[in-house]
Amino acid sequence: MPSLTPRPSSRTIRLLPNALTLANAGLGLLAISKAIDALALGQDAAAFESNMEAACWLVLAAGVFDALDGKVARLTNSLSPLGAQLDSLADALTFGVAPAIIAKVLLEHAELAHTRIHFAAAAAFSLMAILRLARFNAETDDDDDHSRFRGLPTPAAAGTLVATILLFLSVRGSIEGATAGVQPTLFGRALEACPVGLRETVGDTLLLPLVLGLLPLLALLMVSRVQYVHLVTRLGSMQGRGALVGLVFTMLGLFLVPVPFLFLFGLGYVGSGLFGALRRGNAHGAPDADRRAA
Repeated sequence: MPSLTPRPSSRTIRLLPNALTLANAGLGLLAISKAIDALALGQDAAAFESNMEAACWLVLAAGVFDALDGKVARLTNSLSPLGAQLDSLADALTFGVAPAIIAKVLLEHAELAHTRIHFAAAAAFSLMAILRLARFNAETDDDDDHSRFRGLPTPAAAGTLVATILLFLSVRGSIEGATAGVQPTLFGRALEACPVGLRETVGDTLLLPLVLGLLPLLALLMVSRVQYVHLVTRLGSMQGRGALVGLVFTMLGLFLVPVPFLFLFGLGYVGSGLFGALRRGNAHGAPDADRRAA
């Protein structure tokens, strides 16, 4: 007897990757809207922190859709030039413009430096992200397995930046505390035990300048020739016990201390490319005998 369950048409399945890409762009727009709301409610500290936190998490959530759309396109055999261009445009909005606006709103609210410095740093991040995406489209072949990138990927740059902002909001504010009956994370409990003066010092003298410094640093890394592994491809290729152990510890980290985990993971990924470039530079500069011994 034939099944009565309707099956999705081939055309519907082929539209799924583009729908995921548009969801990515939609979350980017919503993140910008939340940052604007935070700026408008700057006098209310709790409302400012709440909207800024939401904006950061929206950028991170968009990264999940960005990771899925390419995989779904390959699984459904629906890769197309339209999808590739749509993906780059969505990434430019969500991972180029939105994080820069969020960072600028935070810096303006804290009055860290001159407003022109804030704008220059944020503009550098956005413009280099757009340039990086344009270069990626121009240099990428259809047969490329995307196992490695030249230059820091824009989602990784955006994720590292917003994770740093979330850490600042956690240390300086109260987003990790118990709100609306929700139990604080382990990191939140540790922060509650810290003196307020120490939290303010760490936030204002370390994390806030780090946000400002990361904007031009990540911008330069995005347009550099430093090589970075493709995390989604690398995770997909992992098999056996190692993959399971890595997955378990990642889930535990996100569950117990999500903000510090994302912050350290982002800095670790950024540093991995720099460390690899330094190591390869030392290898090229070594004598032939040393290279053969290696």
